[in-house]
Amino acid sequence: VQLQASGGGLVQAGGSLRLSCAASGRTFSNYVMGWFRQAPGKEREFVAHMNWNTAGTYYADSVKGRFTISRDNAKNTVYLQMNSLKPEDTALYYCAARNIWVHEYKYWGQGTQVTISS
Repeated sequence: VQLQASGGGLVQAGGSLRLSCAASGRTFSNYVMGWFRQAPGKEREFVAHMNWNTAGTYYADSVKGRFTISRDNAKNTVYLQMNSLKPEDTALYYCAARNIWVHEYKYWGQGTQVTISS
């Protein structure tokens, strides 16, 4: 299984970015696809996840209303649309996948850097 994250970059506060996570190596039915982030000197934190089957979503309070997770079944890709970006959103963003019946994420992508300037 491979997860390839992309789409990071440098934008000004208030701007937008869309991250992509291309998944390969298996079908992801019965999986939850998640986005996490880690800022320098801080622990990795949950951002959002989506149930691949139901498209049900869940967001961290810090991004609710600004970020949207979605998927493209045909491309086996999950997206994270990030709007109204803030300097505190600066971090290395990772996509990950886990089976719906477990809590631990088994598969991780390599991370894509998001930097928001004030």
